[in-house]
Amino acid sequence: MKLRIATFNLENLDDQENQNPSLEKRIKVLRPQLLRLKADVICFQEIQGQETVGEPRDITALKELLKNTPYEDYNMVSTKTQGSDEVYDKRNLVIVSKYSFEGEPVQVKNSLLTPPSYNYVTDTGADADQAKEIKIERPIFYVKIRVNDDTILHVINLHLKSRNASNVTGQKINQFAWRNSSAWAEGYFVSSMKRVAQSIETRMLIDSIFEENPNAKIVVCGDFNAHPKEVPVEAIAGKVANTGNSELNQFEMVACENTIPESSRYTYIYRGQKRLIDHILISKALMPFYRTSEIHNETLEDESVAFALDSKFPESDHAPFIIELELESVE
Repeated sequence: MKLRIATFNLENLDDQENQNPSLEKRIKVLRPQLLRLKADVICFQEIQGQETVGEPRDITALKELLKNTPYEDYNMVSTKTQGSDEVYDKRNLVIVSKYSFEGEPVQVKNSLLTPPSYNYVTDTGADADQAKEIKIERPIFYVKIRVNDDTILHVINLHLKSRNASNVTGQKINQFAWRNSSAWAEGYFVSSMKRVAQSIETRMLIDSIFEENPNAKIVVCGDFNAHPKEVPVEAIAGKVANTGNSELNQFEMVACENTIPESSRYTYIYRGQKRLIDHILISKALMPFYRTSEIHNETLEDESVAFALDSKFPESDHAPFIIELELESVE
């Protein structure tokens, strides 16, 4: 039994009236990409929520994209605002699965890790002398998928904090310009804190799953906004090379990208540099079933360069990453 699992950041998928490119134009490009995946499970990032009068905010743009594809009939769950049936207005995490979900999805945000406090140096606000909590902004999304009578797959979908500098009160001239380099550097540092904190909380969630079942089959997918060997990826992987404790070997998470040729090992292009910031990591218990990885980056464009407007490139600025398992190959 082959099982294909993908992660795909769809870059602000929305259906705004005046957006360019329109959702219709985006669907023409994105739908063939989804069909090519032939996935059984897809973890999506950057799915915007749409407003419908009298109804809870919903992910209607994604549902429109999935029409007339096999995924239209898949089971679907999405992140929700606290205590509500509404999705977030921006950057929802969505998981679609050919197989049924076991129990309710779980959102983790600032619940396993106490947010650290930090005194800004360049802040010029009225409360500049007071320490502020550096909270994680985006939830970690966790589901259990019942693949067959014998197999529960634990799937974690992530979108870690971007590499853009966080706001520092009084230090922005406008949306794009900073008053001085020190303020920008501090904002960049704060974003790094948020990204690392989210990766630590993810690792804590992974360890809690292992506490219940040391042989748990875990897949962590998503946009990490971090390169291989950077702290967020290393924190989630939990390598013995870092912990120095061989007793933790079976709890390592293995980066599937390592089986992709280095020349093709990228999901994003920024100012001419090919970067791998989307990842899929699997637990050691899944290694006997792991067969291959693919990154569909043949048509990926560098949207960071001059005149590379979204209107020219209706596709996503991320490439989808997919792995294939063969669950019946091991008794």
